[in-house]
Amino acid sequence: MASDVRLMAGAGYALMLQVSHPVVGAGVSEHSNFRADPWGRLLRTLDFTTSMVYGGPGLAWETGRRVRGMHKHIKGELPSGEPYHSLEPEAYAWVHATLADSIVRSHIRFVGPVLQPDLEAFWVEWRRVGRLLGVRDRDLPERWDEFPTYFDRMVRERLEPTESVTDVLEALAAPPPPAVRGMSEGLWQALRLPAARGAKLGTVGLMTPALRGKLGLAWSRAEHLELRAVAAASRGSAPVLPSSLRNFGPSYLRWRREAIARGEVASGLGTKFGVSGGNGRPASTPEPAATAGE
Repeated sequence: MASDVRLMAGAGYALMLQVSHPVVGAGVSEHSNFRADPWGRLLRTLDFTTSMVYGGPGLAWETGRRVRGMHKHIKGELPSGEPYHSLEPEAYAWVHATLADSIVRSHIRFVGPVLQPDLEAFWVEWRRVGRLLGVRDRDLPERWDEFPTYFDRMVRERLEPTESVTDVLEALAAPPPPAVRGMSEGLWQALRLPAARGAKLGTVGLMTPALRGKLGLAWSRAEHLELRAVAAASRGSAPVLPSSLRNFGPSYLRWRREAIARGEVASGLGTKFGVSGGNGRPASTPEPAATAGE
């Protein structure tokens, strides 16, 4: 469920879900280098999810410890002046839930349908991953068939057009060139507009109408038809897609093994600093969320 490379079409959608939560949005605005390095943020998120799912028990446990330790340092004030902490249980669980929602929606749209029993099995396993991160069971729906009610409530009651929503949309519309070998200025100029167009289709197109309305995002019938065509082509590519891309997790871990070993894994926040925090000192803020599985 989590390994097909075509799921990357929904990466922007997952990020938008996250930063439209006021606590997550404030954390990204104050502690993230997303606008300067969106590609690095994408890699760190892939490092995190792939390590947790495909890295084996040892790497999954260590990744969960690092991610939770990193979040101890992310705190500040909301625009209203109210203090926030990234380990606030609702927000922390929401980030984990958004990744599951993005995987499922992207899979159905760009890879193919998923049977209800498989969705329930996926959710059981995703909640188990959450326990390694310290996400409490009671902060997530128990069953996948309860997820839509939870999701709709979060959209209706908690999500809002934060400053980070604007930042993400601007970064997706004009992304800087990725730091990869052979990416010249001329080549990136040729690729930038198609990349930005694809990012908008995958980001806004996967949203529910209620979420688009909440964030004030327009979505035309022409864009709807364009996304349908792109998604159909993606689903139809399966016979010619190499197995290494349909099961991308293990090969991705081999490619990123050195960065992962250095501890560069991060969650969807993509923070400016490493696991130990921006000043290298231990955290003094107690963890608001309880121990895993409580």
